[in-house]
Amino acid sequence: MREVAIIGLGIHKWGEHWDRSLSDMFIDVALKAMADAEIDKIDSMCVGCMTSGLFVGQEHIAVQLADYLGIKHLPATRVETACASGALAFRTGLAEVMSGLSDIVLVGGVEKMTDVSVEDATFALSTAADQDYEGYHGITFPALCAMMARSHMNRYGSTSEQLASVAVKNHFNGALNPNAQYQSQITIENVMNSTIIADPLHMLDCSPITDGAAAVIICSMETARKISKKPIVKVTGWGHATDTLALHNREDFTTLKSTELAAQQAFKIAGIGPRDIDVAEIHDGFSIMEVIATEAIGFFEKGQGGFAAEQGRTALNGELPVNTSGGLKSRGHPAGATGVAQIVEIGYQLRGDAGKRQVQNARIGLTQNIGGIGGSSLIHIMEAV
Repeated sequence: MREVAIIGLGIHKWGEHWDRSLSDMFIDVALKAMADAEIDKIDSMCVGCMTSGLFVGQEHIAVQLADYLGIKHLPATRVETACASGALAFRTGLAEVMSGLSDIVLVGGVEKMTDVSVEDATFALSTAADQDYEGYHGITFPALCAMMARSHMNRYGSTSEQLASVAVKNHFNGALNPNAQYQSQITIENVMNSTIIADPLHMLDCSPITDGAAAVIICSMETARKISKKPIVKVTGWGHATDTLALHNREDFTTLKSTELAAQQAFKIAGIGPRDIDVAEIHDGFSIMEVIATEAIGFFEKGQGGFAAEQGRTALNGELPVNTSGGLKSRGHPAGATGVAQIVEIGYQLRGDAGKRQVQNARIGLTQNIGGIGGSSLIHIMEAV
């Protein structure tokens, strides 16, 4: 298989974009990524999008986006695995480059979520849960994650204040990110005094509904060395695994088995371990999910993720900076775009282009993106060349 490099990065400010369509946002970041890579031609395109049909009434979006991008007859693919759709698009693009099917691929993710009511957005997101059981009984993702949080607290002694420290950290980082949806800092007290959404999760433990897109350009390492004028980021590890869709079918509510397995795959391929990672972007749709994910990946022992966050070990100046972008909590969470935005952030960090949130001497980075509450998980590892 051929080695793969990331040579172009594209993202815009996320938030509520009433004046921009899904295609407007995607074309913006696609052109930014191509300009960053200084190319005007791609061989194919892979797009991650969770449910544009429910959010904006448009399916067949790969064709639409290629058309609006102005590249006729381009091979274009749309993939979906709920909130991990962006990461799956990246994996699909990797496979094309590694196999030699394509040499230069545009990988993008996009979701426009604010054109519908909160009730309709909640329904659209809930379709990523098991409709035969969880959906039938009206359960929501906040409720499912609350059960995971309560189980973690009962088994390991984690606290609401520890979960709140995750949100506080990520808002601090997001305040340094000009593309984040929320660029304001919060306190533990702010989180604890915010409305309870599903006990023990408060409103400020939960990521927002967001409009946004992100894109990267990937190519063979051979091509990158010939054409790239910026520092090259090499993709060195990848992992993909699934678990039961319904939470009640899992043996353990306090972990993410799909993330655990995907991480093991990725580390084996990269030939490194958790302690070699300098910076990570973790799926924090709810604060408890960052805690559990850092344990499942192997950064911390089971039950220690909350304590690590509380102690500042995952802060920007900590031993392992996590979610330097602000994460889903502060940067925002347009479902299909999140996985690609994580790649963009690690790309900036490894190139030394992250500005005020730059991690010093960052050489190896990791992303973790999940669909639903871990029904699907993807891990990618990257290294500065």
